[in-house]
Amino acid sequence: MNARIKLVALILLALPAYVKAQSDEQQALNRAYAAGYKAQFLCSGLWNGGKTVEQIERDELTGIYPEIADIVPTLKAEIDQERKMVTVAFSENTPPRIAKFQSHDDGCVSLPIGWQLKTEEGFNNLPTPNVQSAYPPGHLDNAYWPMGDKTNPFTAEPTFQKIAKVADSGFDNPEFGNGKTSAILITKGGNIYYEKYALGHDMHTSQRTWSVAKSIAATYVGYMKHASGDALNLYSSHILRDPRNSVSIDHMLRMSSGFVSDSPGNRTDAIYMGGGAVEEYATIWPVVHKPGTVFRYANNDTLLAVLKSENISRQKKPFLSLSELFRKIGMTRTVAERDWRYRYILSSQVWTTPRDLARLGQLYLNDGRWPYGERPERLLPENWRDYVSKPSGPQPDGKFGYGAQFWLMNKSDGIPADTFAAFGNRGQYLVIIPSLNMVIVRRGYDSEGSHFDIEAFTRDIVAAVQ
Repeated sequence: MNARIKLVALILLALPAYVKAQSDEQQALNRAYAAGYKAQFLCSGLWNGGKTVEQIERDELTGIYPEIADIVPTLKAEIDQERKMVTVAFSENTPPRIAKFQSHDDGCVSLPIGWQLKTEEGFNNLPTPNVQSAYPPGHLDNAYWPMGDKTNPFTAEPTFQKIAKVADSGFDNPEFGNGKTSAILITKGGNIYYEKYALGHDMHTSQRTWSVAKSIAATYVGYMKHASGDALNLYSSHILRDPRNSVSIDHMLRMSSGFVSDSPGNRTDAIYMGGGAVEEYATIWPVVHKPGTVFRYANNDTLLAVLKSENISRQKKPFLSLSELFRKIGMTRTVAERDWRYRYILSSQVWTTPRDLARLGQLYLNDGRWPYGERPERLLPENWRDYVSKPSGPQPDGKFGYGAQFWLMNKSDGIPADTFAAFGNRGQYLVIIPSLNMVIVRRGYDSEGSHFDIEAFTRDIVAAVQ
């Protein structure tokens, strides 16, 4: 007994040192993540979003993950305007974090620690085209909405007045929460009925979509036009009967792959903040549930669905790129960013404007057709809207259902049952209501404890229309 007591005493004496060591290591990792986060957001905000450093520090670098929130302001960023590169040092013993702007199609890439970018040879070693897009932002501005930004006013219509009264309150009404609204845009019948921006923003101000990108991912999978039932088949053939290979794209789009990861939800730190590649970090997790039986919201499902879909699409000619889809529907200021291995990070890392999100919503109102221009074209498979907006498969707990990378508002009183939506962190919302031929876009910089109530806002807008 005395020996046991002594052993316990020794463990208790050693425990504080062990905990401190663990804490020090976690703090060091958090500094590396904070540096990567700051480099990425400064790079993207400057050259995707067209913002100033002051705007980025005020909006994008506040209200962020608590683990890095206090560290980010303490780190100094070096901005190379000529090479469009941001460098953030975080340790005397480790090379800095670097984010490099590539093109208007690809945005900024977050590089692994130690990547040699101080020479042009380093730049050329990046596995990207590294060329300027032939279609710069705004090349369609002078066309009429929705392809361009010229619009006809609807301010005299009674419906506009009713919508505007409710929508105005989305900027300061505590009934909708204490979120920090940056923009609200509402279309009906394909026309812009309401559009308002917070000070310092306009129709061309871009923000990160966060998880609204997941709905863009589903759109891209549809655009590539292949069966969502295709199996994953991403894993080594020498692993016989690997159950992960039987997971389908449909399972992943519906967040029911059965994969587990280090954390559920919208955290993929190694990729988002650590310079990691999708193929390195999204493919390593085991299956713990039978595919199609358990809903688990996770970024990896989205990343794997796009990875598999692109692998299939690259075997076809012509290859259908996401930037091509953006151009076809006038989303000229939308940038889908990639990792350093040139794979999309479509679970979060897209930068876009309210008008471009409204264009995406209009594509779904048109049931996947884009009828503007000389030759209307079907861009998404027939019934793709029904596919993404139907609750097929296991459902999440809570007041919203889930389709295929879109949330469903089919259980919300006062809101049409066919309403589906893209939701993103910090208050990014795209609500699509086919039965009312309406799209609602709300952008914001919400923080923890300060959220916009999109359900109440949508309900009041619907009541104003009806």
